[in-house]
Amino acid sequence: MSMSGVVLVLVETEPDGMSTLSLEAVTFARGVAETGGAEVHGLVIGDLPAGGAAELASHGVAVAHQALDARLADYCAAAWASCVVDAVLQLRPAVALAPASPRGNEVMAHVAARLDLRMAANVTEVLSARLGRTDTGDAQLLVHRQVMGGAVLEESDLVGSPALFTMAGHAVEHTPAASPAACTVQPLTPASLSDADLVARVRRSVPVASSGKDLSRARVVVGGGRGVGGPDQFDELVALAERLGGTLGVSRVVTSLGWRPHHEQVGQTGSRITPDVYLACGISGAIQHWAGCSSSKTIIAVNTDPEAPMVTKAHYAVIGDLHQVVPAINAELESRHQH
Repeated sequence: MSMSGVVLVLVETEPDGMSTLSLEAVTFARGVAETGGAEVHGLVIGDLPAGGAAELASHGVAVAHQALDARLADYCAAAWASCVVDAVLQLRPAVALAPASPRGNEVMAHVAARLDLRMAANVTEVLSARLGRTDTGDAQLLVHRQVMGGAVLEESDLVGSPALFTMAGHAVEHTPAASPAACTVQPLTPASLSDADLVARVRRSVPVASSGKDLSRARVVVGGGRGVGGPDQFDELVALAERLGGTLGVSRVVTSLGWRPHHEQVGQTGSRITPDVYLACGISGAIQHWAGCSSSKTIIAVNTDPEAPMVTKAHYAVIGDLHQVVPAINAELESRHQH
């Protein structure tokens, strides 16, 4: 692989630092950059959280470009895309990527349209690359990306400079750099930002009531699907999750039926999880759900159907009624706690 210059990462922030998916994207970008002798640069839209520069530095980001404009206070995909395009035109990176979050995919699709380039979503691996940004040369990148809800890997060829893609959540585990960078923060003026970019934007966010446990970071997740039977049948699953120090996750059909809130959903349109243990109870294992849980280290399925996709894909399976199995597990755990 040959490369020169910059690998640019769109970084999403949270009140207490960088988002987990963004740190994964930075880790992924670092691997690409190290192979070709490039630097990793980050692009932050708006305010940088306290300690944000240090966190990016620890993950190998050499420069954090901060796009500052009062009009960026509310999230707007077109406005963010203008900032990314300006960064691309100024930095001329060989590669520009973002986490495959709802925002990352939306923004990079806008960027691809504006630059008339291909964009691959949900990339899991770079297979080969010939990179080197010039005024006349093209970057060529061969990647694997998730399609069909993560059930299939597609080989995709990205031609153009820069190579544009979003990185699938949890394709890599975010890790600090062996040789951390001395990250500098540089302001970036979004010169092409216009009022037309601000037509559709988020004006207000309503927080959801939750246990405070983040599904994407949980080490143990107890899942419930249609087989649970109804909105008043989750008590044993919630109790088991609490006993195991984990959190509850549910399938799309459960949230569609209104049994549980959407922030508990695991799947392509919910959270993607990477726990040490995922105990899937009464979940058939449709492609959309598998896309969110397939990176779990150990999957245990509880289901009455031995041919259910979740059962056939799980590391271990219990063929039985979850309303008998889960209470039995709770009783055993309670007994061991008392002794």
